[in-house]
Amino acid sequence: MKLATYNVNGINGRLDVLLRWLEERQPHVVCLQELKAPDSRFPHREIEKAGYGAIWHGQKSWNGVAILARGRTPMETRRGLPGDPDDSHSRYIEAAIEGIIVGCLYLPNGNPAPGPRFDYKLRWFDRLQHYAAQLIDLEIPVVLAGDFNVMPTDLDVYKPERWRDDALFRPEVKAAYAALLDQGWTDAVRHLHPNERIYTFWKYFRNAFARDAGLRIDHFLLSPALAGDLKRAKVDKSVRAWDHTSDHAPVWIELL
Repeated sequence: MKLATYNVNGINGRLDVLLRWLEERQPHVVCLQELKAPDSRFPHREIEKAGYGAIWHGQKSWNGVAILARGRTPMETRRGLPGDPDDSHSRYIEAAIEGIIVGCLYLPNGNPAPGPRFDYKLRWFDRLQHYAAQLIDLEIPVVLAGDFNVMPTDLDVYKPERWRDDALFRPEVKAAYAALLDQGWTDAVRHLHPNERIYTFWKYFRNAFARDAGLRIDHFLLSPALAGDLKRAKVDKSVRAWDHTSDHAPVWIELL
């Protein structure tokens, strides 16, 4: 099974890119982030024509997450992360697909830091930790995939010294990610490529992509019941060079 995560940075504006990538790669399951569209404007008909069923949790102009499954409709198991009933951001959706629980997430950016946005990011991370621990306790196959907006180590950013005060790289955020791994989750890409500089995001300006001045912020976390099935992990870096593409590249893993 091939599972992918892709921050599309506006699903309607970049629908041609998404559909082209789906046709070329044919992943079985896809987690999408930054839909930037309300539920009523999710392009489900076009995605269905491409062979995928979908569930989505949209929001006008910002955020938004979705899960696609080839040849079937994902069975939704959760919409929104527990722990804050007043949180109006569309950042988490979850489904059961072929015996696997798939959680698709878009963690807050948190900039500028320090500040209210950074505080919200840490609170959201805390909620994720509590819920992820519950998933681990179920002892079932689970994958948490998406844009985590965190570079876990110096190996995950092109010039670490320039990012020390950024909300994606501050010690509190890296510690929160490490605490997730300590629960028993496996960072799939880093597990298979322990010493490689692999990036999933390149800014649009200052020729970042051509210089390979990137960040690794899109991750797959696998529960212990699933980690042993991990076979491959890769970033479709070439997609970042397509016309009118997202500033993220799709990331995918293969399971036995």
